[in-house]
Amino acid sequence: MGKTITEKIFAAHLRDNPAPGNMVLDIDVIMCHEITTPIAIMDLVARGKDRVCDARRIKAVIDHVTPPKDAKTAMQSKIMRDWARRHQIKDFFDIGRNGVCHALFPEKGFIRPGNTVIMGDSHTCTHGAFGAFAAGVGTTDLAVGILKGVCAFRTPRSLKIVVEGALPRGVYAKDLILNIIRQLTVNGATDQVIEFTGPVIDSLSMASRMTLCNMAVEAGATSGVCLPDLETARYLWPFIQQDYASPEDAARDFKRWHSDPDASYERVLEMDVSTLAPQVSYGYKPDKVRDVADMAGTPVDQVYIGSCTNGRIEDLRVVAAIVRGRKIAETVRAILSPATPQIYSQALDEGLIKIFMDSGFCVTNPTCGACLGMSNGILAEGEVCASSTNRNFSGRMGKGGMVHLMSPATAAATALAGTIADPRPFLS
Repeated sequence: MGKTITEKIFAAHLRDNPAPGNMVLDIDVIMCHEITTPIAIMDLVARGKDRVCDARRIKAVIDHVTPPKDAKTAMQSKIMRDWARRHQIKDFFDIGRNGVCHALFPEKGFIRPGNTVIMGDSHTCTHGAFGAFAAGVGTTDLAVGILKGVCAFRTPRSLKIVVEGALPRGVYAKDLILNIIRQLTVNGATDQVIEFTGPVIDSLSMASRMTLCNMAVEAGATSGVCLPDLETARYLWPFIQQDYASPEDAARDFKRWHSDPDASYERVLEMDVSTLAPQVSYGYKPDKVRDVADMAGTPVDQVYIGSCTNGRIEDLRVVAAIVRGRKIAETVRAILSPATPQIYSQALDEGLIKIFMDSGFCVTNPTCGACLGMSNGILAEGEVCASSTNRNFSGRMGKGGMVHLMSPATAAATALAGTIADPRPFLS
């Protein structure tokens, strides 16, 4: 019987098999941010185990409330900062160099095919886009990872999604993953890894693959994963060119991680997206999703574009194409946060920031703050936000607020209309 990509990664990293169904893995990359990591740090300090397994494997950032908004968030940042200095963690990104973790770390080339990756953040699954096993973990597991460089997981089970056809104009990876969650439900992939395959996935950019994998957890999945290929090699080329003769050579090597033709899956879902429409969430669960036509005309108070799901340069270019030369509705406040300093700088160079500001957007520094209602875009009770983020739980962006998830294109069109709107008429 052949193996899935996830089974191959587990086999290559197996440290121990203490009980049937449980596997202890060596971890290649341990990611940390200032919301969940300080708790793990203080626990290790209290136990007299203020050590790290290998500073080179640890990547740390302050990204959720940056700069700090009060004394509590300032202390969270200080704990991270002091810890990084104590242990000489070179890859620590403080204010001015920081960005949204799941955009910044791939941009720095930290993730490679076949890697194991953990973080105290549920959207760590983003990094599966590179053909890695990446999963969010709890504080105790994170502390063990920091100290010992290992983490325990259940024996992996995989759900395969084969995407055929071609995404229509005005429909993006965000619409695809919202539709997948709509079909699977929030529990449909519990304790499984979603393996995204098919010609549509093969044609996607790395940014779009990250969008897909980012929201695998919203269907209950442990992680999402794409098979690494030439697109992966080209993205990583600045960081791997000393190891391979060419991107094509790297892509050939990456195939060793590909799932075998006779690998076994819990389930295989085939879908054709040729007629897929832009998707919008409703209610308070990410599987509550409808076609944009069914939500059109719904008033909104705020539009938010950014996050680890959709704050990359290709997202910003789509938004700029829609709002260029137009003004946002007077009844709407629109906030846009490029996900990293590099993306912000590139958007400046391309004239995108001026387009956003001329249309009425507030452009903020790179931060995760608004997504989980901590800073830079919190909703008042009763307010509605059209958002390119990944989660619409009750109170997610502010107590009593409602979040409608959608692509950056749909969010941009909504900002112009003042109500949820189909982006396709706005595309020239």
